[in-house]
Amino acid sequence: MNDRSSAVPARSAHHPHHSGTTRGTRRATRSVASGGLVAVLVLVSVVVGACGSDNGSDNTKDAAGTTGSAKLEKFTVVLDWTPNTNHSGMFLADARGWYSEAGLDVEFVEPGDSSSIQLLAGGKADVAVSVSEEVVPARAEGLPVRSVAAVIEHNTSSLVSLASAGIERPRDLEGRTYGGWGGQLEEALLHELVSCDGGDPSKVEFVEVGEADYRIGMERGQYDTVWIYDGWDGIRLTEIDGVDLNRIAFIDHTDCIPDWYTPVLASSDDVMADRPEDLRAFLAATRRGYQAAMDDPKAAADAVIEVAPDLDSDLVERSARFLADQYSADPETWGQQDAKIWERFTAFLVKAGMVEAGFDSTQAWTGEFLDPS
Repeated sequence: MNDRSSAVPARSAHHPHHSGTTRGTRRATRSVASGGLVAVLVLVSVVVGACGSDNGSDNTKDAAGTTGSAKLEKFTVVLDWTPNTNHSGMFLADARGWYSEAGLDVEFVEPGDSSSIQLLAGGKADVAVSVSEEVVPARAEGLPVRSVAAVIEHNTSSLVSLASAGIERPRDLEGRTYGGWGGQLEEALLHELVSCDGGDPSKVEFVEVGEADYRIGMERGQYDTVWIYDGWDGIRLTEIDGVDLNRIAFIDHTDCIPDWYTPVLASSDDVMADRPEDLRAFLAATRRGYQAAMDDPKAAADAVIEVAPDLDSDLVERSARFLADQYSADPETWGQQDAKIWERFTAFLVKAGMVEAGFDSTQAWTGEFLDPS
């Protein structure tokens, strides 16, 4: 493992950014979408603790962890949140020495108070773990960032409620309260889900709850439904805590709302122009890591626990097993992105007022650097 002592101190591991946009990333996404390009660049310039992307390393290690004579290229990856199973393929690739084999000295850092995409745009990283709803508005506002690989093939998030509340389909949300971050995307998604199912979205109440314990909030009647990620909070609530939930999975309603990639790996125009071979090498080794995570979820969980030993090992192992079937239907196609998914999701963001009309969705992503297996 590479030394990660320079990473920003971890936030609470209770709430990793998992299986898509977490509450924290929804907050960061709104700052990108509404704060403007200048504000983003100012934020980037004052971030403390993020690592730059200086090339080269004099003290390199080979796959066995011994000092070698070959020079490895420094390559910085900024996570979207604290370490979790979404990152398992990268941690596994690192643990098995595949980045070193590819000529890279990969360092993982956490984003601190800025978003990963802000740090990437400011030249503080070579790759950032992000989400489509952050990448598209950022690119539309002129930030030089693009998605280069999809970590998970399809959306794995849901609206959940206590089974006792009787919310079984979107129109049942009429007269109920949604607890979240108050973002435009949240409101747009619920509006479309409810109206498409024949309900009246104006009868859904929205309250901002931030980083609350969702189980307690629902049990106390503070809100009826929340947006969770099946591969983390979904597992924790149902399989570990034994809560009886009803679930409205986003992927089951793509007749009304779009599918989208969450999370993604993004890079910058500068990296793509100045270090294309390093980026290709990183993605090839990363693809190998996620393929291994799909084949051996226990090894993937162990790699995550090695990086973040305070995480609940039972939850991590269950999550790794869940994601092994979600990263890609075919291991050989891990990371590939579909232009139609980006086009439809971008149109949804335009309709929601998060992106101005006329933005070309092809500017937000590229498959150029993820070479076929």
